[in-house]
Amino acid sequence: MPGPRQLGPRPKLKKGIFGRLIKTIFGYYPAHLTVVAVCLLISAVSSISMSVFMQRLIDDSIIPGLKEGWEAVAAKVLGTIALLACIYAIGVLCSFIYTRIMAIVCQGTLKRFRDSMFDKMQTLPIKYFDTHAHGDIMSTYTNDADAVRQIIGQSMPSLFSSIISIFGLVVVMLSYSLWLFLLVMVALFIIGKAGAYFGGKSGKYMVGRQKSLAKEEGFIEEMMTGLKVVKVFTHEQEAKDDFDRLNAQLFDDSMLADKNGNVLGPITNNVGNIFYVVLAVFGSVLFSLNAPNLVIRPHFPLFFIEPLTLGIVVTFLGMFRHLSQMVGQISQQITMVMMGLAGASRIFDLIDETPEEDHGYCELVNVKRGKNGELVETDEKTNLWAWKHPHKEMGTVTYTELKGDIELENVDFGYVPEKLVLEDVSLHAKAGEKFAFVGATGAGKTTITNLINRFYDIPDGKIRFDGININKIKKPDLRRSLGLVLQDVNLFTGTVMDNIRYGRLDATDEECIEAAKLANAHDFITRLPEGYNTMLTGNGASLSQGQRQLLSIARAAVANTPAMILDEATSSIDTRTEALVQDGMDRLMEGRTVFVIAHRLSTVRNAKSIIVLDHGHIIERGSHDELINKKGVYYQLYTGAFEME
Repeated sequence: MPGPRQLGPRPKLKKGIFGRLIKTIFGYYPAHLTVVAVCLLISAVSSISMSVFMQRLIDDSIIPGLKEGWEAVAAKVLGTIALLACIYAIGVLCSFIYTRIMAIVCQGTLKRFRDSMFDKMQTLPIKYFDTHAHGDIMSTYTNDADAVRQIIGQSMPSLFSSIISIFGLVVVMLSYSLWLFLLVMVALFIIGKAGAYFGGKSGKYMVGRQKSLAKEEGFIEEMMTGLKVVKVFTHEQEAKDDFDRLNAQLFDDSMLADKNGNVLGPITNNVGNIFYVVLAVFGSVLFSLNAPNLVIRPHFPLFFIEPLTLGIVVTFLGMFRHLSQMVGQISQQITMVMMGLAGASRIFDLIDETPEEDHGYCELVNVKRGKNGELVETDEKTNLWAWKHPHKEMGTVTYTELKGDIELENVDFGYVPEKLVLEDVSLHAKAGEKFAFVGATGAGKTTITNLINRFYDIPDGKIRFDGININKIKKPDLRRSLGLVLQDVNLFTGTVMDNIRYGRLDATDEECIEAAKLANAHDFITRLPEGYNTMLTGNGASLSQGQRQLLSIARAAVANTPAMILDEATSSIDTRTEALVQDGMDRLMEGRTVFVIAHRLSTVRNAKSIIVLDHGHIIERGSHDELINKKGVYYQLYTGAFEME
């Protein structure tokens, strides 16, 4: 087995995570946890009572019985045993109650955490998902949530019960013998020091373990998604090497966390066994010498001198054994607690992520024409939409009809501030016009469409939609007015009809079928085993790439937006299918403002304006014929494309 390898700094557990976790759980289930606390208290007291009753049984019953005969103390012995049995029965009942309640608390808390995480994910900007591996995010829902389940369902009740038991035992020990208790304190000091040292190291590595596990799962998810690419380029060995490196990090963190966490159990047991013997010898010596026994009671006077009885010595040994077991339970839970806190930390990190900022206040509303032709807001479904623009400084509201007029004015943008991807980009697409973006990979074509959707906000310049700065428009309303067809198609688990309806959830079946016909997807859908009710799974793995793209186009068609963005929408469709799709696309784009990104330049010939981009700058613009006559960059791209075809 290879030794540990130091492969980078390990993250530290944030302060206050335990307190926040407790506060959060109590906020969810205050009544439940109150009942659990009472039940744990009664259960712990019932377990301690054995020690108290043992001392009374020896000193008040067994020893007198040996001297005076068992008949004299029989009733007392039976009464003591009966009372102890009743206390134990109550303790068992309380244990049953709190375990049942904790199941509700544990699973309910995990449900709320997952709900909170998923709700937060819907509010996060695209940038977050661009900078975090999907497998890493998924690990928060699985591994981290499972770690929290263990700390809530197992560790916390065990710790709480152990702490109550330890406190109770300490009080009883002080009331029996201060000298014997001081010896116990020495043992607890040694165990506590070992726990603090090894527990701290275990916690550090446990945080690293959770993060390493998330990285490994992210890598596995990436490799599974790109398995065909790995095979085609014979990248298997490199993939194995990368996985081995991540797995080695996970091995190191897990091994060191377990090694430091598991060593606490043997230390606690061995120290407890050694001091058990020492305590027995010391107590026997004190009893034999009839030494004065100092005890502490919770009333005035505080200190008393009482005889050290045989029952006290025997009971003290039992209490110490019980105390060492409680401390051992705590030490055994440290690893699980640290892992749970590491998982909780990652869950809270996701919940605390800064949501996508949206300072817009213009809304998209249904309107109808008034008597004088003015736009009037209505709750009726009119299929006529307008931007509701409140003017706070004047206390008025204006309505601007949704047409799809889009203008970019002197736009600068960079994904990182020091490196601009777009610089001084200006264009104006009037309602119903088709604009096409062409240029080399990385020229900034897709970035422009991302900015129009406000997936990213621009530091300088303006983008206007129907004359309104898009920063003033609420992001959901802006995106509802834009149709989007991407090169990479995402289909969801559900029927074909469900996937088309994703474009507009209130669309009827007839509208979805019409959209499919418009995209020329109807024919292949009717040939599927169950037609529009065919179930799709695995991102539509049973369909060809072209068929999946046609469904994506149909989804955009049913949305029926005035503006549409087509990002390499026909790149995955063969030449024969493209002819069919192009006809549907032309009908789809009719009357709409359209932005087309295409490497296949034959698809953009009929664009009103073709924008040629190079390193974030517009270097040419004009119609197809104008650019061909100009014989510039577009001419070279277009003629080169024909040569390749």
